[in-house]
Formats: sequence, structure tokens, C-alpha cells
Amino acid sequence: MTQLRRFVYCTLHDDDYQTTFSRGVNYFLIFLIVANAMAVMLESIDSIFYPNQMLFETFENISIVIFSVEYLLRVWSIAEKDPQSPAWQQRFAWMKSGGAIIDLLAILPAYLNFFVNIDLRVLRILRLLRLLKLTRYFVSLQILLRVIHREKGSFQAVIFILIIMIVMTASGIYVVENQAQPEEFSSIPKAMWWAVVTLTTVGYGDVTPVTNMGKFLGAMITILGVGIAALPAGILASGLANELNLRNQKLEQEFREALQARGIDLLHDQREIENIRLKVGLPKEQTHEIIMQLVKEKILEDQEQATQHKAKSFCPHCGEKLSE
Repeated sequence: MTQLRRFVYCTLHDDDYQTTFSRGVNYFLIFLIVANAMAVMLESIDSIFYPNQMLFETFENISIVIFSVEYLLRVWSIAEKDPQSPAWQQRFAWMKSGGAIIDLLAILPAYLNFFVNIDLRVLRILRLLRLLKLTRYFVSLQILLRVIHREKGSFQAVIFILIIMIVMTASGIYVVENQAQPEEFSSIPKAMWWAVVTLTTVGYGDVTPVTNMGKFLGAMITILGVGIAALPAGILASGLANELNLRNQKLEQEFREALQARGIDLLHDQREIENIRLKVGLPKEQTHEIIMQLVKEKILEDQEQATQHKAKSFCPHCGEKLSE
């Protein structure tokens, strides 16, 4: 049983464990997630859904069973992560993690529907949460989530500033436009729609100021909105650049350590170097730069050792060659 649990853990949890079977499981789950998203979209088309309702329901039931078994297997096998720690502690800790919560959300609405009658449209939207499971299989999505988590303080500050600006903008436009357009700007909460649309520079045009003061205020708010709307994008771009830089440094360090640990000839063992590159996940261009840098470091090290050896062969005082 322990060996089986270890095998399940390596297959579902260990990213470094790469076998034909584990890759097949990952590809199958990715296909099933994408197929579920496609099914949700097709179900919104009545001409497709009603003639094939039984087929859609069967596919949904099969998906629920597979995702449920996957979740239970992950809970059961996570105990192999640290055999020295109590199994229940590891399972409880994993169930609180982001990936486990996403897995639970992928199946929970279906089970809730047995006890609480959920609107079919709402249930379909909740099923789209299964797309979040793709974050486990794609590095790019993992990087994005790490950036959002790392920069959450900055995003919170931007959201706080945006909320203040929305309230102030809605209050201002309410004061100057209420008498001219009592239906469109009847209250500050109702004016917040115009404030959000204007601050984000979307500008639907369904509600517009008609007074001179309102137009002037709208122009100022639009100019301010350009900068405010760019803040989250700037934070995200900066965070992505830093995260990619850290990831490249980590991969480069792993590649260097692997080369040094195996004592590979940098000029002749090209096949072994290529295998290490594929395992680490480095681009060819970056690998070539690292190899060239290591070769230069090796040449400089050999030259330094030769110089030191030569210096030891002569007397430091008179310069005469020392006898062996």
C-alpha cells in the first residue's frame, strides 16, 4: 500500500517525476479540463444543448467522477511528501493550499446541486472554475499567480486609490449634473457607473455630462484615469520581469550545478549537455551563453594556476629558478 501511495504521489504531485504514464495522466486531465470548458460554452446554445442533453449530462457526470477521484487521490497520497510528519497534518495543510481549493471548487457545485437547487446558468458559470486547474500544468500561469501573490500589497494600494477616486468622482459629477439630468445622476451611487466607465477610460457613452462644468470635470477625470488605469498594468509588467529574471537565475544555477556534479567535458559531451538542458528547461541560447562563460572561466582558472605554479618555481627575492 505504501508503494502504491508513493507511486500516486509521484504521478500527481511530483513535477520532477517524468514517465510516460505520468505525462499521459497530465495530458488527459488537461484535455478533460478544456473539454469541460467547451461543453459549458456549447450548452449555452439551445439548438445544440437540447437535442444532445443526455450526452452533455453523461459527460458531466463522468467528469465529476474523474475529478473527484483525482482530488481524493491527491489528498490520500500527499502524506508521502514527508513520511516523517503525521499524515493528517500534511493532508490538512494541502487541503488549505490554493491548488487544493481550486480542485474542490471544480467539483463542489455539482455536489451542492444535489441538495440545493442551483440555477442552470449559475451552475454552468461555476463549472468554468475548472479552467483554474490548468495553473497546475502550465509554468506561465504559475508565474502569473506568483507575481499576483507577491505584488498583492501594490494591487491593494491601487484598488484603494481607485475606490477613493470613484467615490470622489461620482460625488463631483452628482453635484454638477444632478439638476440638469436628474434621472441619469439621481444619486451618488447611481453616478458611480459613470465614474467607473470614465476613470477606466472605457467611455461607453450611455451617460454623458451636458453642463459646461460637467464636461470640464469629465475631461479632468479622463486624464487622471489614463494614469490610474496604467498602474495595475505597470505593476504586473514589473513583477513579471522580476519573476522571469529570478526564474532564469534559478535555472542557470541548476544547470551549472548539474554540469559540475557530473564533471562533464564542456567541449565534447554535447549530448549529455543537451540532456541536462532539456531536464532543467533552459533555452538553447541561454545554454550556449552559459557554456561559453564556463569555458572562459575554465581558461582563466587554468592560466591563473599556471601563473601561480610558475611563480613558485622562482625565488621571490633574487628571481633565480629554484631547484626541484
